Amino acid sequence: MKYYIISGEASGDLHSSKLISNLKKLDPKAQFRGWGGDLMEKEGAILVKHYKELAFMGFWEVISHLHIILSNISLCKKDILQYSPDVIIYVDYPGFNLRIAKWAKKRGFKNHYYISPQVWAWKENRVKKMKRVLDALYVILPFEKNYFEKRHQFPVHFVGHPIMDQFHKYEKNNSFFKANNLESKRPIIALLPGSRLQEIKKILPLFVEVSAHYKKHQFVIAGAPGIDPEIYNKFIKPSTLKIIYGQTYDLLNNSLAAIVTSGTATLETAIFNVPQIVCYKSSHLSYWIGKKIINLKYISLVNLILEKEAIVELIQNECKFEKLNYQLKRVLKKDSQEKINQDYQLLKEKLGGIGASEKTANLIFNAIN
Repeated sequence: MKYYIISGEASGDLHSSKLISNLKKLDPKAQFRGWGGDLMEKEGAILVKHYKELAFMGFWEVISHLHIILSNISLCKKDILQYSPDVIIYVDYPGFNLRIAKWAKKRGFKNHYYISPQVWAWKENRVKKMKRVLDALYVILPFEKNYFEKRHQFPVHFVGHPIMDQFHKYEKNNSFFKANNLESKRPIIALLPGSRLQEIKKILPLFVEVSAHYKKHQFVIAGAPGIDPEIYNKFIKPSTLKIIYGQTYDLLNNSLAAIVTSGTATLETAIFNVPQIVCYKSSHLSYWIGKKIINLKYISLVNLILEKEAIVELIQNECKFEKLNYQLKRVLKKDSQEKINQDYQLLKEKLGGIGASEKTANLIFNAIN
């Protein structure tokens, strides 16, 4: 079988590579071509474009690079026609992927979508298009199945969250403290200020301010790939905060608590049973626009999945020193930690266990056969 896979971000490259690995077990003669990154290529896929050439985020950046985006869409269509795959697999990246899926459906290609666009948060009108152009949709968040099937009468497959596979394969690093020159007797509070430069600039100064009031603890920043250490140093000097790269799971495994920006990091922190406070801050204009178009009760995936405020969220004007300092002191108390851990256990059950990529590969292989 010939598989064409389109992912436009680092996370999509990771999930696509796992999918390819499992499809090869089912289909030893499989051929893979698509858009992604080094991990997909390592699994044997022929890359048409690397995701680093596709990463345009934000309204103005998209507009200013519109000619490149349209050129990429045209290239993708031509490449699909030339390759003539048995199935096209779309991995997240909805702005690009849904355009291609609409075109591909008209030309008789099979469209399978892994990791749904977050239409439950915004752009709900996309669901009608998805129903028309997709042959199958594989969702990774438990509430998405009810959302699509009960609200929109769109049958989908809940395959579990791929983060559970990453956690299951994690091996504890016993030399973590020594390798990073950390004090083994001082409890760690992990700081996860996001992966984007704008997020870091907005939130890191607050994290640094709070850390100065906890002399018995050591604060460690999980450095984001692609962010120069000098960017962090501008905000953390002259404090003693440390930055570590590529060791987020080791950091969480050894942390007493964490302060986290919204995103998948909130789930990763929860899986390691680390009590956390979620902080999010953006420009006043972006926040105002977001409030107008996003209809969510919570911002963290932990609270969205549990459908309650299991962890505290400090958003925009609430995200300030007094409130963050108070909430950090609260989550460091034993009774608060016990309650949060109870909610974390329920969260793990809802996430669906391990094998998301394997389940999805099986469903796709059986569908096209």
